[in-house]
Amino acid sequence: MVLGLISGYFGGITDSVIMRIADIQLAFPAILLAILIAGVLGPSVTNIIITLSITRWVTFARVTRSATLSTKKKSFVDSAKALGASNFKIIFKYILPMCVSSIMVIVTVQLGLVIISEASLSFLGLGVPSSQPSWGYLISLGRDYINSAWWIAAMPGLALSILVVSVGYMGDKLRDMLDTSLE
Repeated sequence: MVLGLISGYFGGITDSVIMRIADIQLAFPAILLAILIAGVLGPSVTNIIITLSITRWVTFARVTRSATLSTKKKSFVDSAKALGASNFKIIFKYILPMCVSSIMVIVTVQLGLVIISEASLSFLGLGVPSSQPSWGYLISLGRDYINSAWWIAAMPGLALSILVVSVGYMGDKLRDMLDTSLE
């Protein structure tokens, strides 16, 4: 989000550099990049957080940049500049609060994708260690028994599906609550 705020507020070369880095990252499928990073870092909770953060920052930066570009043209931002407010204060006190509704919707969408990505990496043995609970790891254990005890893999898969759909539904309701243009 901070990169999106900086990119949208300052524009110019700063915007170009940040958005070109984002474009380069978007050229690679997120799950393949996550597999590569997780394979290099090894399985641990910290490494999975780093991996998923590296592969998912682009969406947050682009949405925040877009909201910043439209917000920085508002008269209250010009007023803050005229009163001598620093760029830091303008960005974090005036622009960021106006971007929160857009960011919250993206958070709920990305949360479902992050949950699926973590489960995928754990299924492959690249996620959290086997000593910690993960639906991906449980599904992986159940695949050995799929012919005789299908429910061992199906129940964690069903729970994972219900969670992701519920998070998506929550995101839709949150968008409806935050979007004033629907009224």
